Amino acid sequence: MIRTKRKINKMRGSRTIGGGCSKKRRGAGHRGGRGMAGSHKHRWTWIVKYDPKHFGKYGFKRPQKSVKDVIPVNLSYLDEKSEQLLEQGLAKKENDVIVIDVTNLGYNKVLGQGKITKALLVKSPEFSGLAEKKIQEAGGESVTL
Repeated sequence: MIRTKRKINKMRGSRTIGGGCSKKRRGAGHRGGRGMAGSHKHRWTWIVKYDPKHFGKYGFKRPQKSVKDVIPVNLSYLDEKSEQLLEQGLAKKENDVIVIDVTNLGYNKVLGQGKITKALLVKSPEFSGLAEKKIQEAGGESVTL
């Protein structure tokens, strides 16, 4: 038979809630210890039956050669800081176009967030699609290294 109400609700106010004598369900001894105590002794059958991660290998770890860190920069940042980069010598000006090599700034990908108002020639190993589109619309050029 399926219970329609939880048993605990029915047992409210009954002091021991179906546990028999009040001395029987005291302390951690009834529980068999605290935490994972006894997992190699008296709780071993529980480990074998119900703990799926206990035996064998599981999961997958990618080879570290194939993991590469993407350090992105947004177009809005390049647009705002282009004049400062010229003053610091991290960018050049050629034919009214500011040339920025993103790898000199410590980035390796250009993302398309923000507006771009100047014609920039941006050199980077990677570009997002939106970044390339915005650079071209502003009259600039994106060069993949």
